[in-house]
Amino acid sequence: MFTKILIANRGEIAVRLIRACRDLAISPVAVYSEADADALHVRLADQAVCIGPAPSTQSYLNIKAIVEAAKQTQAGAVHPGYGFLAENADFARAVATAGLTFIGPTAAAMETMGSKTSARRAAVNAGVPVVPGTVEPLNSLSDAESAAEKFGYPVMLKASAGGGGKGMRLVVSPQELQSAFESARSEAAGAFGDASIYLEKVVERPRHIEIQVFADAHGHVVHLGERECSIQRRHQKVVEECPSPINDIDLRRRMGEAAIKIACAVDYVGAGTVEFLVADATREFYFLEMNTRLQVEHPVTELVTGIDLVREQITVAAGAPLSFGEKDIRWHGHAIECRVYAEDPENNFFPSPGKIAFLQVPSGPGIREDSGVRVHAEVSIHYDPMISKLAAWGHNRTEAIDRLRRALDEYQVGGIKTNLAFFREIVRDEEFIAGRLDTGFIARFKERREEARRADSTPAQETEIIRQDVALIAGAIHYAKLQTTASLHRQPSGEARNPWKTSGRTALVHQRSVIDKRAERPERGRR
Repeated sequence: MFTKILIANRGEIAVRLIRACRDLAISPVAVYSEADADALHVRLADQAVCIGPAPSTQSYLNIKAIVEAAKQTQAGAVHPGYGFLAENADFARAVATAGLTFIGPTAAAMETMGSKTSARRAAVNAGVPVVPGTVEPLNSLSDAESAAEKFGYPVMLKASAGGGGKGMRLVVSPQELQSAFESARSEAAGAFGDASIYLEKVVERPRHIEIQVFADAHGHVVHLGERECSIQRRHQKVVEECPSPINDIDLRRRMGEAAIKIACAVDYVGAGTVEFLVADATREFYFLEMNTRLQVEHPVTELVTGIDLVREQITVAAGAPLSFGEKDIRWHGHAIECRVYAEDPENNFFPSPGKIAFLQVPSGPGIREDSGVRVHAEVSIHYDPMISKLAAWGHNRTEAIDRLRRALDEYQVGGIKTNLAFFREIVRDEEFIAGRLDTGFIARFKERREEARRADSTPAQETEIIRQDVALIAGAIHYAKLQTTASLHRQPSGEARNPWKTSGRTALVHQRSVIDKRAERPERGRR
């Protein structure tokens, strides 16, 4: 077993990896940019090395600096987490060349699966169905026009080297193809340094379902079931659950077998995820891509199977066989995860960086919160604005939703905008509760919400909303006056008189006011 591991990442995944190291009595080493000098993962690690300025290209994507940090701290292995260099074959090679262990698959497997076109070829060769489309990258607009005519509109243009929605464009008519082709290539080049794109036929109202696979260096390959990832914004997942609400054991078996075939085709080692599009009506599924790393949404699989995927990653990388076989895997209950972001859902989910002024994290039965921040932490403009991942487990899907609803109501973040209120509405949505999900869920959810708001918006209600807003403003002004009075009138001991004793306390929490009648000292009050 390793005695020291360098974690080549930041945020909540770095914290998650540090805790796994602690469980195994391994010393964790953090790396950080100048913007992250006071980050939580830096504070939790035994050692921390600054690897460059804030821009990720000069820090978290700086292969030379990270490898040098690992050598400098005498780490025996490097865990890439997800994002940044996690699926970069050159990084895996550089780690190996330095005499260190890369906790992940081989560079060759990453290269094959890292290109969406070569991954499609591997799937076809393994006998796994793929979405109808091109196998090779499109060399020109005329190639795209020919392919679109062959497969029929609507089609999707996708970056060959990418993921996370970058370099993707939906094209519903020939008139849209040229601009979509040019913008997809431009975005792909900027995001991945590779402008090549390919084309797929659009599967109408599909579910996005993925299979977690795991393999060791001793020839054992297993799958740990599926995760439903259909609720997405801008082609990025925001809600995931295990198992899928489809609740089809035969579909799980068939998709699991297909995922294992793909893993075996590239001699895969470690944790990986094979993603599929599933036609809800027919249960036909098509290979989409393989992520050669740990997934953001891995906690829901851990909650349902009871298997610690990160611990398993580390032990397998150290040469041990898998601690379980396919026959040992059991699925107990249901888990749902929400990705909590600093973003504004009312402004097309635009990022909302800034300082977290107040933080109240939920807990209780069945709740897991993986976070990389704390109160007063800065959500940087330089990186992904994820704050945490909130997951709820229940004996069944209904109980998991009930617990998630309660946890979302408890979760409070002040100082920045988040998508928490958006999730609170989703978990109360009839379509979500019924499990009627597909990749167009959010668009239809927003339409339903707007229709409901228009139906409920009467002149009397609008007047009441205005009246409440005026009351909130008046309360804020009153609160400011109380603070001023407290600072001007000091007791001989140096302590301020307590203004709450006679007036109570009004705390402004985003949209509404909360009145607290308890007398508390001002320095303990929440603002």
